[in-house]
Amino acid sequence: MMIFADDLGHLSHTVTGDGPPVVLVHAGIADHRMWDAIVPALAERHTVIRYDLRGFGESAPPTGPFSEADDLRRLLDHLGHERVRLVGASWGGRVAVEFALAHPDRVHSLVLLSPPWPGYHWSADMIAYDEAETAALEAGNLDEAVQVNLDMWVRGPARTWDAVDPALADRLRGPVRTSLANQDVVGTYSQGVTDGDVATIAAPTLVGIGRLDVPDFQDISRRYADAVPGAALVEFPSAAHLIALDAPTELVAALLPFLAR
Repeated sequence: MMIFADDLGHLSHTVTGDGPPVVLVHAGIADHRMWDAIVPALAERHTVIRYDLRGFGESAPPTGPFSEADDLRRLLDHLGHERVRLVGASWGGRVAVEFALAHPDRVHSLVLLSPPWPGYHWSADMIAYDEAETAALEAGNLDEAVQVNLDMWVRGPARTWDAVDPALADRLRGPVRTSLANQDVVGTYSQGVTDGDVATIAAPTLVGIGRLDVPDFQDISRRYADAVPGAALVEFPSAAHLIALDAPTELVAALLPFLAR
């Protein structure tokens, strides 16, 4: 990992391959390693940039107000990339949306994998998940809070753990723990999301959703596909919330022709 640092903070990042730049923005329970399985194929044709958001992976938590979209702009300026293909998963998808709204001239194309929608009216199951995580954290039981997240986002509501590769949970346990340990300070200083109109996004857009994902996110992904002009929707039958982990081969097959446009 390389470190980009300035007076506003530092971001750990890695650059692989050569060709038109593609930026991968990880989910809120992961770090840059969630993309490991798809990077080799992408790097055969692209310069693949991965980084850890502040408070995730190897990037330090914030010490003052910051914007995730502005962090991405600063990183791209540092690397010398004016215009990129941008891929974001879950919370990383929302960061990608924010960047596309703030800097439309810098986004060649946009891929959103199960992103959240600001102000969405969450289901009872999602509220119960949030309450379980909060209760575990308030009790000082970080391990229980980690498991709550693994159950929701790795296993998902549509399958049992018997149907999930045990290595997936093992790979994410550490990143989830880091994200939970830092979520209060990140939440305090992050300037959050804007209410920008996604209907103004002009970049070619692909929206991906796992059919085994939480129903709320399946609905949200379809909402994005309807709201962003000309957006295409791709469904991944074997994936829950983290498509890059559950269905890397299928994801690469969808990404390569889209990114080549």
